[in-house]
Amino acid sequence: MSTVLLIIHLFVTLSLIGVVLIQRSEGGGLGIGSSQGMGSFMSGRGTANLLTRTTAVLAAAFFALSMTLALLNRGTSGPTRSILDTPASSSSTAPVAPAGPSAPTN
Repeated sequence: MSTVLLIIHLFVTLSLIGVVLIQRSEGGGLGIGSSQGMGSFMSGRGTANLLTRTTAVLAAAFFALSMTLALLNRGTSGPTRSILDTPASSSSTAPVAPAGPSAPTN
């Protein structure tokens, strides 16, 4: 179940990135010129409204999927332990003691 949701989450994320990158910062929509270049399919304002609504829907889906995945995966890991609680491995070497002060050489 969580694998399917994770794949859907990936597609929503990539779609959201694509829709945000298509938009112009001035709000003109599609960022590839005027609406005449698109064959008058939609006006510039209609395109901006469509992209704004698409961004809002994808953002809501992203948030909902993120929360769902977080709730599904809480508690699936084992008991947590501190790194300080782990014993030192037997294959490691003992730390080297620092050398004492040496006699001055003249």
